[in-house]
Amino acid sequence: MDNILTWIAFHQQIIYIVILMIFVGIEVIGRVPSVLHTPLMSGANAIHGVVVIGAIIIMGRAETSNYLALILGFLAVVLGTLNVVGGFVVTDRMLEMFKSKKKK
Repeated sequence: MDNILTWIAFHQQIIYIVILMIFVGIEVIGRVPSVLHTPLMSGANAIHGVVVIGAIIIMGRAETSNYLALILGFLAVVLGTLNVVGGFVVTDRMLEMFKSKKKK
C-alpha cells in the first residue's frame, strides 16, 4: 500500500493532468454537432495513427520481463488500429452519401 501511495505522490501532477483531460474531452465531444462528425473523424484517425506508432515504440523499448507494458502496448496497438480502420470506413460511407448517383 505504501508503494502505491508513494507512486501517486510522485506522479500527482500527471494524474491531475489526465483527470483534467478526461473532463475536457467529455465536454468537447459532447458539444460537437453532427455536421462536424466527418471532419473530426478524419482528425481522430490521424491522432490514433500516432497512438499506434507510439505504442509500437513503447513495446519495442520495453523489457521482455515487463509484462504490463507489453500487454498495455499490445492492447493500444490493437484498439488503436481498430479505431483507425473503423473511422476510415465510417468516413468513407458518410462521404459516399454526398456523391451523385450515376444514371443508367
